[in-house]
Amino acid sequence: MAVGVLALQGSFNEHIAALRRLGVQGIEIRKADQLLTVSSLIIPGGESTTMAKLAEYHNLFPALRAFVKTGKPVWGTCAGLIFLADRAVGQKEGGQELVGGLDCTVHRNFFGSQIQSFEADISVPQLTSKEGGAETFRGVFIRAPAVLDVGPDVEVLAHYPVPSNKVLYSSSTVQIQEEDALPETEVIVAVKQGNLLATAFHPELTADTRWHSYFIKMTKEIEQGASSSGSSTVVSVGETSVGTEQAKPDLPIYFSN
Repeated sequence: MAVGVLALQGSFNEHIAALRRLGVQGIEIRKADQLLTVSSLIIPGGESTTMAKLAEYHNLFPALRAFVKTGKPVWGTCAGLIFLADRAVGQKEGGQELVGGLDCTVHRNFFGSQIQSFEADISVPQLTSKEGGAETFRGVFIRAPAVLDVGPDVEVLAHYPVPSNKVLYSSSTVQIQEEDALPETEVIVAVKQGNLLATAFHPELTADTRWHSYFIKMTKEIEQGASSSGSSTVVSVGETSVGTEQAKPDLPIYFSN
């Protein structure tokens, strides 16, 4: 099994290290045709606007959308959650391009700026039932997004309580609403829908590999289901970037500090 990790910017090295600890090969993905070599994909945390600009430059968005449609597992952490969401609010003017596929609305910087980053123990009953270990997971939230609403096919895996003075944003607009006007006291920070997994926090920045193990098992289960079905749908993830335009020189790859 080979797991691809989108390696344009952000914490891709940390994901690859976590996979290595579990005996799984992680492959850095920077080109559309490289997606043909992997059985699943991780979109890491990082600066989502920078990642989107680099993905657009390398014409990766069509290939990433096609990869999601193949049914192969894709896991987005932090910025990767934003990439996978169908809808996003709280973005910079002009917004950013999304891969989509996950029926949810995400707020891009729900928890605030870099200096408001934090760590917290979150309850993860589904993860514990599947992987064992502690009933909580230490979530690392760095300029983190949050999921504001989900569709009927989305399974919520974890919540985080919202402080009483926290301002929430409407799922349909960027209109600010005071939390006291809403019955909810927590926001969603981990979800799963079919072949898609997303977390608002950074499991790759901890020593706890249970989320990576969970994703690897997702990959194996989906592969087994596809092989036992006796049929498959072939979607070319690389065709949109081959022979359609003049080749561009590689941009430098930016690493997070």
